[in-house]
Amino acid sequence: MPDMSADSPLLVMKDVHIEARSNDVWASIVKGVDLTLKKGEVLGLIGESGAGKSTLGLAAMGYARDGCRITGGSIHFDGIDLLGLSETAHRAILGRRIAYVAQSAAASFNPAHRLISQCIEGPVQHGVMTRELATQDALDLYRRMRLPDPKRIGFRYPHQVSGGQLQRAMTAMAMSCRPDLIIFDEPTTALDVTTQVEVLSAIRDIVKQHNTAAIYITHDLAVVAQMADRIKILRHGHEVEEADTAEMVNAPREDYSRSLWAVREYNRIPRPEVKSTSVPLVSIRNVGAAYGQFLCLEDINLDFHSGRTVAVVGESGSGKSTLARVITGLKPASQGSIHLAGDHLPARYRKRSRDQLRRIQMIYQMADTALNPKLRIGELIARPAQMYLKLRGQALRNRVRELLDLIGLEPDGFINRLPSELSGGQKQRIGIARAIAAEPQLIICDEVTSALDQIVAEEILKLLDNLQSQLGLAYMFITHDISTVRAIADDVVIMHAGRIVEAGPKGRVLDFPESLYTRTLLGSVPERDPSWLTRLCSSRLTQPGRGLSAAPSNVGKEADSTTG
Repeated sequence: MPDMSADSPLLVMKDVHIEARSNDVWASIVKGVDLTLKKGEVLGLIGESGAGKSTLGLAAMGYARDGCRITGGSIHFDGIDLLGLSETAHRAILGRRIAYVAQSAAASFNPAHRLISQCIEGPVQHGVMTRELATQDALDLYRRMRLPDPKRIGFRYPHQVSGGQLQRAMTAMAMSCRPDLIIFDEPTTALDVTTQVEVLSAIRDIVKQHNTAAIYITHDLAVVAQMADRIKILRHGHEVEEADTAEMVNAPREDYSRSLWAVREYNRIPRPEVKSTSVPLVSIRNVGAAYGQFLCLEDINLDFHSGRTVAVVGESGSGKSTLARVITGLKPASQGSIHLAGDHLPARYRKRSRDQLRRIQMIYQMADTALNPKLRIGELIARPAQMYLKLRGQALRNRVRELLDLIGLEPDGFINRLPSELSGGQKQRIGIARAIAAEPQLIICDEVTSALDQIVAEEILKLLDNLQSQLGLAYMFITHDISTVRAIADDVVIMHAGRIVEAGPKGRVLDFPESLYTRTLLGSVPERDPSWLTRLCSSRLTQPGRGLSAAPSNVGKEADSTTG
């Protein structure tokens, strides 16, 4: 193995050029970027959606995704030319010495195999450990990643754990071979704030303990400030600037960097209070739901009114997404009732009329798994308009173009693309257009801005706000981002362990919380001070009986059968 002194670089990328194919035309998406990383160092890679962050991160492995190709430059890992390796030699390095944690864990796990089987596959195949030792090590990694019930959670299937738990399981899998370099591609994007704190702390501790180098790709500036030694900013495939974290946070040189650092200023015009005599668009009364013997929702009472937004906030596994599934009929309620505009709504979606289905639409959290990879964007958006509105021919084509314009994507450039040719943020925009295409009355937004950078997320919030004003839409906005809640919500519901623990107008819940759990949740929102995570972990660990999360150990049990 080549000598690696403390000062010698582990990874050197010089003048890297990458192209992507769209409509049989190759276009440059990474344009001459340099990157150097030492052993044990963490580099934060940030920028807007489509800036080339994930593409460059994959290139650090000597890899280009389907539809992309590395056309220029050099990539050396520990003195090895990754671009010159044979396929066999390259495969021997990937997973063993270089690992990757994807943004969408749900799309990355094999749904037919248990978590622990997938976790131990790497170390066993690469000859790092025996199967028995790899299994014991996986259980230890689950414990260090603060997964609930670490001795048994690995024997569940991917669909039986929550999104936050699945993301932590994927990080454990990446660490299983103790690689020298890990590329983290938005690993905490889909996590609530308390889970995010635990995952960030666990990632940082494991990386530090094993002196692992890492590239941390994110659009969350507060998160990158906690994790990175240096930060590199990309835009349109070019490097904007690079500096030590403290310098970048406190004194970025470039105007574009300062615009990313600016605090989100968007705040919608407050909606008038709901009159006590007004009839809710959707009314939920005493609703409960269960998976087998486990009651995952209990005594839920909630109203949605036209033209207003209810933000639903809670930890991973608290029941947020399960509640959304109950409202849409995907998960029948075991008790209670739901009414739509005063009419009883059948618990199962198959028993609902086409018009009832049209009036409640959902934008899913995982755009990677929500979009059919074989259909082009125009077809994906057209289907709801065809099914619910009976649009055909030129009227349908015109509607698809209108929707692409609404979500900020140029129709001619996107209508014939496949989902694989889009960035994560662009895919989420398509999910929004697809929901709007049905002309619904209630839209359930499940973490719709979690995959977007701050600038694009603000544009999406403005778009949703404008659509609400124009069309009188009601929103159920599931999110873990408190700044998003402050920007767009009228009312806030806090969920914990399948129950609503606090609810009311946004100002009262966020500024004067009554519940200890709500106060803990709000106290876990990351700050841009690089020492914030260290201070928070120290303060919580010094309080008797409390770890990083105020949640009891049974919170994760909902994940036996849901991604709540």
